[in-house]
Amino acid sequence: MSGVAMPKAPKKKGKEIPDHMVKKYATLVKRIAYHLMGRLPPTVQADDLIQSGMIGLLEAARNYDETQGASFETYAGIRVRGAMLDEIRKNDWVPRSVHKKTRMVAEVVREIENRTGRDARDHEIAEGLGFTLKEYHKILKDTGGQRIFSFDEIGLDGTSLSETYADDRTGPYEGLQTDGFRSHLMEAISGLPERERLVMGLYYDEELNLREIGAILGVSESRVSQIHSQAVIRLQARLTPWTKG
Repeated sequence: MSGVAMPKAPKKKGKEIPDHMVKKYATLVKRIAYHLMGRLPPTVQADDLIQSGMIGLLEAARNYDETQGASFETYAGIRVRGAMLDEIRKNDWVPRSVHKKTRMVAEVVREIENRTGRDARDHEIAEGLGFTLKEYHKILKDTGGQRIFSFDEIGLDGTSLSETYADDRTGPYEGLQTDGFRSHLMEAISGLPERERLVMGLYYDEELNLREIGAILGVSESRVSQIHSQAVIRLQARLTPWTKG
């Protein structure tokens, strides 16, 4: 891999991890990196993802336990992707002003839906914000650059729901596993407007990028980004009772 230094293989239980093992799965790292690149802004560099992914691969090789049932490739893929996401989280490219506006939108959406008992509509949200519809859509476009990769990581201020939901008594992922929260999250997702629910399913479950989703729906990539952003904001608004603590 040009431009990316190959990390030195660590020792595993007193033995060196064979170089051929690292090289064999280096293609896995590159594949995961470029898959993620299709869902990220151009400011994210592939080499940075690959470098962090290689570190994740070496950690996977060091910690893999074949008695647990999962194949090494499956286990390594999870660790590599996690290492890349950790790297991305360290470098939040979304301006604070965008985070602030997105929180404002979520608050307006929550107020409208609590008052009307139905999905908040674009023109109502814009009016509640004191913005034109064009200005509101601009916020959705800007929000599209936020670092969102799974339902567990939906957040508006640079933190995941799992981190937001955590308190002093539990670890960040222990709270996420509670039946009450999971039930509420699934209910919020299933209650999204049909098109938003479809976009979320294609993006997170099927792992399609925005361009691919646009081809399926017959709309532009920017329109898919807008729908995705509105779905995320709507979920955040509906999950506020859980994330506020």
